[in-house]
Amino acid sequence: MSSNRPSTANSWFMLLLAGVFEIGYALAVGGSHGFTRLTWSLVAVVFFLLTLWALSVGLRTIDVGTGYAVWAGIGAAGAAALGPVFFDESLTLAQSGWLGLIIAGVVWLKLADRMRGAGERAAA
Repeated sequence: MSSNRPSTANSWFMLLLAGVFEIGYALAVGGSHGFTRLTWSLVAVVFFLLTLWALSVGLRTIDVGTGYAVWAGIGAAGAAALGPVFFDESLTLAQSGWLGLIIAGVVWLKLADRMRGAGERAAA
């Protein structure tokens, strides 16, 4: 393994971090009201750069399709769950259920990647 290439565990950590930054970005964009509020707008730009950086590091050893789905799922579910906390948004029981399904999908993608990695090591 090249020293420039992170381990799979580190890549998953970076992908999780990218998802957290994506939540921050989404919430800051909402708070910026179309980038008309300077503080929220600056926070959005910072989170945008952080999420792109962390995502690019995470995708060094994780397939793009899997990584992007996980990143988007974390961002979407997190923003939907935290929107009512920070803004005047609602979250119904049905929406909560569908968000739970997204989170379950993220977990299963991670488990599938782990099983694939174990299979590749066994075949080698």
